[in-house]
Amino acid sequence: MDGRPPTKFEQKVYAALSRVPKGKVTTYKALADVVQCGSPRAIGGAMRRNPFAPEVPCHRVLNAKLELNGYQGQTKGEGLRKKRELLESEGVTVDVDGRVARHFLIEKF
Repeated sequence: MDGRPPTKFEQKVYAALSRVPKGKVTTYKALADVVQCGSPRAIGGAMRRNPFAPEVPCHRVLNAKLELNGYQGQTKGEGLRKKRELLESEGVTVDVDGRVARHFLIEKF
């Protein structure tokens, strides 16, 4: 989070992400598809800069393998612990390898 206001693209991403309900997760690719962006990496950039977390639930965005792979720019340690904690508080089960079961996935929202 760099202190600058969100771009129009980021605002669009955050608005779409806000439609992912508690207890569900999505992927960077699915979110990219929803906002008609061809780059899941661009979605990852927006997630890293999300100044509204956790109200805009970037913790609900996972990689294609449904793994916890980062939270607010942190790819291990405290970031992943916080992401796991937020998901589990919403009823999402995370296994010992940091993966979420497919039945929690929502791709169109």
